[in-house]
Formats: sequence, C-alpha cells, structure tokens
Amino acid sequence: MNMEAGFNVKLDYVTIDALRIHHPAWCLLRSDHAPLVVHFLHRSFIEPNVRTKPAADLAEALEDELYTLRQQIGPETFPRPALEYLNEWAKPEKGWLRKFYAQSSDEPQFDLTPAAEKAIAWLHSLIERQFVGTESRLLTLFELLRQMDEGSEADPVKRVAELRKRRDEIDAEIRRIEAGDVALLDDTALKDRFQQFVQTSRELLADFREVEQNFRRLDRDARERITLWEGGRGTLLEEIMGKRDAIAESDQGRSFQAFWAFLLSDSRQKEFSRLLERVLQLPPVSALNPDPRLRRIHYDWLEAGEHAQRMVAHLSQQLRRFLDDRTRLEHRRIINLLHNIETKALTLRAEPPKGDFMELAEPAADIRLPMERPLYVPTAKHVVTDLRLEQGDADLDAAVLYSQFVVDREQLSANIRRELQTSPHISLSELVEKHPLRRGLAELVTYLQLGSDSFRITVDDEKTETISWQNADSDAPTVTRRATLKRIIFTR
Repeated sequence: MNMEAGFNVKLDYVTIDALRIHHPAWCLLRSDHAPLVVHFLHRSFIEPNVRTKPAADLAEALEDELYTLRQQIGPETFPRPALEYLNEWAKPEKGWLRKFYAQSSDEPQFDLTPAAEKAIAWLHSLIERQFVGTESRLLTLFELLRQMDEGSEADPVKRVAELRKRRDEIDAEIRRIEAGDVALLDDTALKDRFQQFVQTSRELLADFREVEQNFRRLDRDARERITLWEGGRGTLLEEIMGKRDAIAESDQGRSFQAFWAFLLSDSRQKEFSRLLERVLQLPPVSALNPDPRLRRIHYDWLEAGEHAQRMVAHLSQQLRRFLDDRTRLEHRRIINLLHNIETKALTLRAEPPKGDFMELAEPAADIRLPMERPLYVPTAKHVVTDLRLEQGDADLDAAVLYSQFVVDREQLSANIRRELQTSPHISLSELVEKHPLRRGLAELVTYLQLGSDSFRITVDDEKTETISWQNADSDAPTVTRRATLKRIIFTR
C-alpha cells in the first residue's frame, strides 16, 4: 500500500481479512517459522544492507543457523535442508524472498522483498526504546508545513514578505552570535535529531526497494505482453510506454527522480559527507555507538537507486529486442512468400493452367498511331584522336593532398572516462575547457557522436552553452570560432 492511497483506504472488515490472507507481510507474521525467517533475513540483508546474495552463500549461512538452532532446541526442529527453506520462502504464495538469475550468470540470486522488509520493520518498532525523541519530528512536520505553504503561495508580495521576515530572523541571530550569545543544542536535542536521521535513512532504503519492485513488475508485464502479442508493433509500444510514463509521471516516480537528481549532484554529496562526518564526531552522538555504516549511507542510497534505474534499462532492452525480432520475422515472411511464388511458378511451367489465367481490372488497348513514331536520327560517331601524353609544366601545390587530419575517437573517449573517475558527471563545455579542441568543429562533432558502456550522454533542452575554439591551421591567422548548442552532459 503506497502513501498516495494511504489516506483514502478504509480498514473495514473485508479489507483487513483480505490483507490477513493474501499480504506476504501478514503471512510472514502468522507463519510458524516467523522467528527464524525474520531473524535470518534481518541479519543477512537489512543489518549489513545487502541488496542481493548468491543462493550458495545464503544457503550456507542458513545451514549454519539451522545447525545452531538444532543444537539448542532439538534435532527435529528444522529437519529440511537450508536450500529447501529458501526456495519455499521465494514461492509466490509466500513472497518473502525473490529468486532470480543475474545477467551473465547461471547461479540463482536471492533478494529481500518489500513486504518482508515491512514486516521486519514493524517487529523492530515493537521493541521498547530507551529514548523516544519527539521534538525533531515536530520540527520536521513544522518545516514541511512551512514549505508547502510557501511553495503554494502565488502572491509575490506575500512571498517577498515571508522571505524578508526570515532574513530579519537570520540577521538577528547573526547579531546575537557576534555579541557572544551562541545557542547550542543540548545532548538530548542532539540525540533526538540523530535518532530521527537514522530512522529516516533506513526508511529511504526500504522505499528504494519498493520503487524497484514497481519497475520490475512493469518489466515482467512487458515481457508477458511481448510473448503473447499478435498485433502491430506500434500498438504494443504505445501501451508499454504508456505504462512506463504513468509510473514516471506519478507522484512516487517524480519524487524518486527528484531524489535521484539530488544524489547525483557532486556538491551535494560532498556537503552531505562533510556534515555527516562532523555530526558523528559530536560527543553525544558518538556516545550512542552509531553504526559505522552510517558514514556511507548516501552511497548505499546511490547503490539502491541504481538497482531501480537498472530495471528501466532492462525494459528498454526488452523493447529493442522485440523490435529486432519482429523485423527479422517480417523479413523471413517476405522471403518465404517469394520462395512460394517461385516454387509454384516452376510447378506450373510444364502444365500451364487451362482457361483464364488471370483477370485484369478494366482492360484497355495500348494504341499507338504511326505518325506518333519519331523519325530516324542517325547516331553521331565519336572520333578518338590518338595523341601522345606529355608531361605538363603547370606549377601546382600538392601539399594540400597531405594536409588531411584524423580525429582520434579513442583519445576523446579516454578524456571523458578520465574526468568521470573524479566526478559522476561533466558537461561538454567543462570538458572542452580542460581538454581544448585541437581539430576544431570535427572534434566537437565527434564528441557528440561518442557513446560507450562506461558513460552515457544526456541532453538538457532547457539550457544552452557556448563552446569556443581556435582554427587548427597554423599558417592561417588565428580565428576564434564559437558554437551554441544544447547542454550536453556525460554521466557514468
């Protein structure tokens, strides 16, 4: 159940009974093996923040867990092998694990489902906490209300008045700090806000898994439609792309894209890392013994978001494969038709069909009058003079034949990859500033044609940039040329 519908769904008897019977999270809580499943999945996926695990490694870890439980409880507690339990948990009626095969690998992989993660998170919330912070959540709610109120205000006068009010508050705070009155958060307030930060960080990872499941469901539906499709290609493409656009244009999809763009900002990443490092060094926060993995939580977000983006790439691959297959099938059908025509023609050559062979729609005679024919025109005979070739004495400059140059595509690709090693993305204008164009317009056009598995090209239609270079001819006077084009961004 997503947040869009969460405000409108009524928890009546029928809805609750259907959730109790069919929802995988509730089925997990009702299962006799719930303590084993929750403990093992939490320790294997959520606690180390692992997205996927090979079946052999996961079965080995579960076998060790079962051996320990059999020693503590009894030998007949869990009699089946570990792999059977994993396959059972991955069945559709259970839905606690997702079993799949990764590309270029014949070993099955396992991944945690969003339903199982919700059940584990709910059980984790039942544990009594020594410290329950409320101030930070209240401040967060107040800030959200303020952002919604300011973001929906269309009157410029009111918005300017609100900004000036906040500016006056900031100026007053600056004057207090300059006077020596520095207000600091106490230990309780720091713990409260840090607890809220940790909880929200974990919830973001769970949300990424749910977004990935939505794209995976769309990919599976597209595969089924492609397999059973008998109509035209345009109708199927319109239907599939309509579903993809519906997900991308939904509130969840637009929020995910905005969050993904925020993560790809290099300056935001550096600022987040700097602030997180400073907060973790605060004595009240360090006294809580925070998880060391929190130092790279934003990189975990990037990895989780990349899994969701990869599902969109899989959908594009399915559509491209479908178009290629349909094109090959149409070509094969044309060849078969031509072959059948030739075969029938050879069969009828010895015994032509009797009677009317074919019918012509509206037959008409081709009448040509004698006077319409042109008169005879004798052909002109060309006389070839047999002359001896002599060497000319004209003064020609042959250097122009050797003044050609070649643009090295590999060198340009190496320039892009070298810059992307230190930054997740770089624009074409920034790239040209670091690596000036030596071959002029030809080298600029080659940049626009480049593309590889290491990076991709994105065009920002809303912004333009101007790229300048000097002519490559050393003999001609120096001329600076400029090209204005849409903003080109190279990303990993």
